[in-house]
Amino acid sequence: MTALANAIKRKTHKERAQPAARKKYGLLEKHKDYVQRARNFHKKEKTLQALKRKAEERNPDEFYFAMEKARTKDGVHEGRLTQANKYSQEELALMRSQDVKYLSMKATSDANKAQRLKESLHFIGVTNTSPQRHTVFVDSAQEAREFDAAKYFDTPAELLDRTFNRPRKEQLADRGAVTGAKSLKGVEKRKYAAYKELEQRTQR
Repeated sequence: MTALANAIKRKTHKERAQPAARKKYGLLEKHKDYVQRARNFHKKEKTLQALKRKAEERNPDEFYFAMEKARTKDGVHEGRLTQANKYSQEELALMRSQDVKYLSMKATSDANKAQRLKESLHFIGVTNTSPQRHTVFVDSAQEAREFDAAKYFDTPAELLDRTFNRPRKEQLADRGAVTGAKSLKGVEKRKYAAYKELEQRTQR
């Protein structure tokens, strides 16, 4: 019977809206709204009662040494001027930002990011003081004397000193491969930005 009763569709009860004549008072308050408002009211009421009782039972001869340094500003007690609360929240936030642990953590983070950048970049086209060598093995001394690097690498002699982006003659003959100046410019720009970021992170 329970399963059958659950299978029967029940009527959907809609919450009553605020009458049109009372629209100026806002939304109609439901019971859950009243409960929340009542709890908030009674909480404040109990706090005021506790403060009144504390003021009535206060001993006028009561004394603490902290009272000597206590101050009021515009009728509001500022609290004890101890090491823990003598700084404002803004000053504490500034001190945390300049803390040694924070700086060491940022240094470690920058070092890790710089290491990831080094792994992703290949330092292509970066000038290096050490001479670049490309060893080519031949079968005889005569072939070594007659060796023509431009013919071996199939590239113009003007491009032999390049260590990267050294196209072959057939690639230079292809008009579509040569006229990609805009895309090449964007690649160079992104490469420069990546190396610039790596330099900044390693210098920090």
